[in-house]
Amino acid sequence: MKLDVLFTPAGLTLAEVQGRTVFVIDILRATTSMCAALHSGAKAIIPVASTEEALRLVQTLGSEDVLLAGEKDCLRIEGFQLGNSPREMTEQAVRGKTLVLTTTNGTKALLASQGAAAAYPVCAGNLTLAAERAREALEREGGMLVLCAGRGGAFSLDDAYAAGRLIAAALGSPRGRRSCNDAALASLDLVRRYGDNWERPLRRSSAGRELVRLGFAGDVAAAAQLDAYPVLPSFHERRVTVAAVPV
Repeated sequence: MKLDVLFTPAGLTLAEVQGRTVFVIDILRATTSMCAALHSGAKAIIPVASTEEALRLVQTLGSEDVLLAGEKDCLRIEGFQLGNSPREMTEQAVRGKTLVLTTTNGTKALLASQGAAAAYPVCAGNLTLAAERAREALEREGGMLVLCAGRGGAFSLDDAYAAGRLIAAALGSPRGRRSCNDAALASLDLVRRYGDNWERPLRRSSAGRELVRLGFAGDVAAAAQLDAYPVLPSFHERRVTVAAVPV
Protein backbone atom coordinates (compact mmCIF):
# COMPACT_ATOMS: atom_id res chain seq x y z
CA MET A 1 0.00 0.00 0.00
CA LYS A 2 1.25 3.48 -0.87
CA LEU A 3 -0.30 6.59 0.63
CA ASP A 4 1.27 9.88 -0.44
CA VAL A 5 0.59 13.50 0.45
CA LEU A 6 1.99 16.43 -1.50
CA PHE A 7 1.78 19.81 0.20
CA THR A 8 1.72 21.71 -3.13
CA PRO A 9 1.32 20.78 -6.80
CA ALA A 10 4.65 22.48 -7.61
CA GLY A 11 6.73 20.20 -9.79
CA LEU A 12 4.06 17.51 -9.95
CA THR A 13 4.47 15.45 -13.13
CA LEU A 14 1.96 13.48 -15.16
CA ALA A 15 3.78 10.27 -14.25
CA GLU A 16 3.12 10.92 -10.54
CA VAL A 17 -0.65 11.15 -11.01
CA GLN A 18 -1.27 8.90 -14.00
CA GLY A 19 -3.46 5.96 -13.12
CA ARG A 20 -3.78 6.94 -9.45
CA THR A 21 -6.74 8.04 -7.38
CA VAL A 22 -6.12 11.62 -6.29
CA PHE A 23 -7.86 13.68 -3.62
CA VAL A 24 -7.41 17.44 -4.06
CA ILE A 25 -7.69 19.82 -1.10
CA ASP A 26 -7.99 23.60 -1.01
CA ILE A 27 -10.22 23.95 2.02
CA LEU A 28 -9.90 27.78 2.07
CA ARG A 29 -11.76 27.98 -0.15
CA ALA A 30 -11.94 26.40 -3.62
CA THR A 31 -12.83 22.79 -2.82
CA THR A 32 -15.27 23.94 -0.12
CA SER A 33 -16.98 26.25 -2.62
CA MET A 34 -17.14 23.45 -5.21
CA CYS A 35 -18.84 21.13 -2.75
CA ALA A 36 -21.22 23.89 -1.65
CA ALA A 37 -22.15 24.70 -5.25
CA LEU A 38 -22.82 21.09 -6.23
CA HIS A 39 -24.77 20.50 -3.03
CA SER A 40 -26.93 23.51 -3.97
CA GLY A 41 -27.69 22.02 -7.37
CA ALA A 42 -25.02 23.39 -9.69
CA LYS A 43 -24.82 21.29 -12.86
CA ALA A 44 -21.03 21.35 -13.18
CA ILE A 45 -17.91 23.36 -12.41
CA ILE A 46 -15.20 23.96 -14.99
CA PRO A 47 -11.89 24.91 -13.32
CA VAL A 48 -9.54 27.11 -15.33
CA ALA A 49 -6.11 28.53 -14.59
CA SER A 50 -6.67 32.26 -15.17
CA THR A 51 -9.17 35.10 -15.47
CA GLU A 52 -8.43 35.40 -19.17
CA GLU A 53 -9.13 31.73 -19.80
CA ALA A 54 -12.38 31.97 -17.86
CA LEU A 55 -13.56 34.92 -19.96
CA ARG A 56 -12.64 33.16 -23.22
CA LEU A 57 -14.41 29.97 -22.17
CA VAL A 58 -17.62 31.76 -21.23
CA GLN A 59 -17.67 33.45 -24.63
CA THR A 60 -17.17 30.08 -26.31
CA LEU A 61 -19.90 28.37 -24.32
CA GLY A 62 -22.26 31.31 -24.88
CA SER A 63 -25.03 30.11 -22.55
CA GLU A 64 -27.17 31.95 -20.04
CA ASP A 65 -26.72 28.97 -17.74
CA VAL A 66 -22.98 29.62 -17.37
CA LEU A 67 -21.68 31.77 -14.51
CA LEU A 68 -18.23 33.23 -13.93
CA ALA A 69 -16.91 32.52 -10.44
CA GLY A 70 -13.57 33.09 -8.81
CA GLU A 71 -11.15 35.22 -6.86
CA LYS A 72 -7.81 36.89 -7.09
CA ASP A 73 -6.02 37.65 -3.82
CA CYS A 74 -9.15 36.42 -1.98
CA LEU A 75 -11.48 38.98 -3.59
CA ARG A 76 -14.14 38.42 -6.24
CA ILE A 77 -12.83 39.18 -9.73
CA GLU A 78 -14.37 42.31 -11.21
CA GLY A 79 -17.23 41.47 -13.56
CA PHE A 80 -17.69 37.92 -12.25
CA GLN A 81 -21.12 36.93 -10.95
CA LEU A 82 -19.70 34.95 -8.03
CA GLY A 83 -16.57 34.92 -5.94
CA ASN A 84 -15.00 31.93 -4.23
CA SER A 85 -17.12 31.86 -1.11
CA PRO A 86 -19.09 28.77 -0.09
CA ARG A 87 -21.71 31.10 1.37
CA GLU A 88 -22.38 32.53 -2.11
CA MET A 89 -23.14 29.10 -3.54
CA THR A 90 -26.82 29.18 -2.66
CA GLU A 91 -29.50 27.20 -4.46
CA GLN A 92 -30.98 30.42 -5.82
CA ALA A 93 -27.63 31.44 -7.30
CA VAL A 94 -26.32 28.19 -8.77
CA ARG A 95 -29.05 25.57 -9.26
CA GLY A 96 -28.89 24.23 -12.82
CA LYS A 97 -25.88 26.42 -13.64
CA THR A 98 -22.40 25.59 -14.90
CA LEU A 99 -19.71 27.57 -13.09
CA VAL A 100 -16.46 28.53 -14.79
CA LEU A 101 -14.15 28.88 -11.80
CA THR A 102 -10.66 30.30 -11.38
CA THR A 103 -8.89 30.75 -8.05
CA THR A 104 -5.40 31.62 -6.88
CA ASN A 105 -4.43 28.12 -5.72
CA GLY A 106 -7.24 25.57 -5.82
CA THR A 107 -8.10 25.37 -9.50
CA LYS A 108 -4.41 25.07 -10.40
CA ALA A 109 -4.09 22.10 -8.03
CA LEU A 110 -7.14 20.45 -9.53
CA LEU A 111 -5.83 20.96 -13.06
CA ALA A 112 -2.54 19.39 -11.97
CA SER A 113 -4.44 16.16 -11.24
CA GLN A 114 -5.39 15.67 -14.90
CA GLY A 115 -4.30 12.23 -16.01
CA ALA A 116 -5.32 10.59 -12.74
CA ALA A 117 -7.56 7.55 -12.83
CA ALA A 118 -9.96 9.55 -10.64
CA ALA A 119 -9.76 12.92 -8.90
CA TYR A 120 -11.99 14.14 -6.08
CA PRO A 121 -12.14 17.61 -4.49
CA VAL A 122 -12.21 17.31 -0.68
CA CYS A 123 -13.07 19.61 2.24
CA ALA A 124 -14.51 19.30 5.72
CA GLY A 125 -17.96 19.63 4.19
CA ASN A 126 -17.74 16.29 2.37
CA LEU A 127 -15.16 14.50 4.51
CA THR A 128 -17.20 11.39 5.31
CA LEU A 129 -18.02 10.63 1.66
CA ALA A 130 -14.47 11.43 0.57
CA ALA A 131 -13.02 9.18 3.28
CA GLU A 132 -15.25 6.32 2.17
CA ARG A 133 -13.95 6.67 -1.38
CA ALA A 134 -10.38 6.97 -0.08
CA ARG A 135 -10.83 3.75 1.90
CA GLU A 136 -12.02 2.02 -1.28
CA ALA A 137 -8.95 3.27 -3.14
CA LEU A 138 -6.64 1.91 -0.47
CA GLU A 139 -8.38 -1.47 -0.42
CA ARG A 140 -8.87 -1.94 -4.15
CA GLU A 141 -5.89 -0.12 -5.63
CA GLY A 142 -3.38 -0.29 -2.81
CA GLY A 143 -2.82 3.44 -2.55
CA MET A 144 -3.82 7.02 -3.22
CA LEU A 145 -2.41 10.52 -3.54
CA VAL A 146 -3.61 13.51 -1.52
CA LEU A 147 -2.73 16.74 -3.30
CA CYS A 148 -2.87 19.96 -1.28
CA ALA A 149 -3.19 23.27 -3.11
CA GLY A 150 -0.97 25.07 -0.60
CA ARG A 151 -0.64 28.82 -0.72
CA GLY A 152 1.57 30.63 -3.19
CA GLY A 153 3.44 27.44 -3.99
CA ALA A 154 4.23 26.75 -0.34
CA PHE A 155 2.93 24.64 2.54
CA SER A 156 -0.38 25.66 4.10
CA LEU A 157 -1.52 24.55 7.55
CA ASP A 158 -5.21 24.45 6.63
CA ASP A 159 -4.80 22.05 3.69
CA ALA A 160 -2.28 19.84 5.52
CA TYR A 161 -4.63 19.47 8.51
CA ALA A 162 -7.48 18.56 6.15
CA ALA A 163 -5.22 15.98 4.49
CA GLY A 164 -4.52 14.48 7.91
CA ARG A 165 -8.22 14.27 8.71
CA LEU A 166 -8.90 12.52 5.39
CA ILE A 167 -6.08 10.02 5.91
CA ALA A 168 -7.03 9.29 9.52
CA ALA A 169 -10.65 8.64 8.52
CA ALA A 170 -9.62 6.48 5.56
CA LEU A 171 -7.13 4.35 7.49
CA GLY A 172 -9.30 3.91 10.57
CA SER A 173 -6.37 2.55 12.62
CA PRO A 174 -2.64 3.28 13.03
CA ARG A 175 -1.59 0.08 11.22
CA GLY A 176 -1.68 1.57 7.73
CA ARG A 177 0.65 4.40 8.66
CA ARG A 178 3.66 2.34 7.60
CA SER A 179 2.54 3.00 4.00
CA CYS A 180 2.52 6.80 4.47
CA ASN A 181 5.15 9.11 3.06
CA ASP A 182 6.65 11.73 5.38
CA ALA A 183 4.15 14.42 4.37
CA ALA A 184 1.28 12.09 5.20
CA LEU A 185 2.80 11.36 8.61
CA ALA A 186 3.24 15.09 9.24
CA SER A 187 -0.41 15.66 8.32
CA LEU A 188 -1.48 13.03 10.83
CA ASP A 189 0.67 14.74 13.46
CA LEU A 190 -1.27 17.96 12.83
CA VAL A 191 -4.49 16.10 13.58
CA ARG A 192 -3.01 14.91 16.88
CA ARG A 193 -1.98 18.49 17.66
CA TYR A 194 -5.28 20.21 16.82
CA GLY A 195 -7.75 17.42 17.47
CA ASP A 196 -11.24 17.43 15.97
CA ASN A 197 -11.79 21.19 16.01
CA TRP A 198 -11.56 22.16 12.35
CA GLU A 199 -11.88 25.91 12.93
CA ARG A 200 -8.79 26.16 15.14
CA PRO A 201 -6.17 25.19 12.52
CA LEU A 202 -8.11 26.95 9.75
CA ARG A 203 -8.16 30.25 11.62
CA ARG A 204 -4.49 29.91 12.62
CA SER A 205 -3.31 29.30 9.06
CA SER A 206 -2.02 32.19 6.98
CA ALA A 207 -4.94 31.79 4.57
CA GLY A 208 -7.42 31.84 7.44
CA ARG A 209 -5.87 34.92 9.02
CA GLU A 210 -5.95 36.72 5.68
CA LEU A 211 -9.59 35.84 5.10
CA VAL A 212 -10.53 37.08 8.56
CA ARG A 213 -8.62 40.31 7.93
CA LEU A 214 -10.53 40.87 4.70
CA GLY A 215 -13.92 40.29 6.34
CA PHE A 216 -14.42 36.65 5.36
CA ALA A 217 -14.46 35.12 8.85
CA GLY A 218 -17.82 33.59 7.95
CA ASP A 219 -16.18 31.66 5.13
CA VAL A 220 -13.62 30.21 7.53
CA ALA A 221 -16.42 29.14 9.85
CA ALA A 222 -18.36 27.63 6.92
CA ALA A 223 -15.27 25.73 5.75
CA ALA A 224 -14.92 24.21 9.24
CA GLN A 225 -18.38 22.57 9.21
CA LEU A 226 -18.02 18.79 9.03
CA ASP A 227 -20.21 17.17 6.35
CA ALA A 228 -22.10 20.39 5.66
CA TYR A 229 -22.03 19.62 1.90
CA PRO A 230 -22.46 15.83 1.60
CA VAL A 231 -21.58 15.37 -2.06
CA LEU A 232 -18.63 13.66 -3.71
CA PRO A 233 -17.39 15.82 -6.60
CA SER A 234 -15.45 14.10 -9.37
CA PHE A 235 -13.08 15.88 -11.76
CA HIS A 236 -13.27 14.24 -15.18
CA GLU A 237 -12.78 15.61 -18.70
CA ARG A 238 -12.17 19.12 -17.37
CA ARG A 239 -15.44 19.24 -15.44
CA VAL A 240 -16.34 18.73 -11.79
CA THR A 241 -19.66 16.97 -11.33
CA VAL A 242 -21.27 14.89 -8.59
CA ALA A 243 -19.92 11.34 -8.63
CA ALA A 244 -22.27 8.42 -8.30
CA VAL A 245 -22.16 7.09 -4.76
CA PRO A 246 -23.15 3.44 -4.27
CA VAL A 247 -26.23 2.97 -2.09
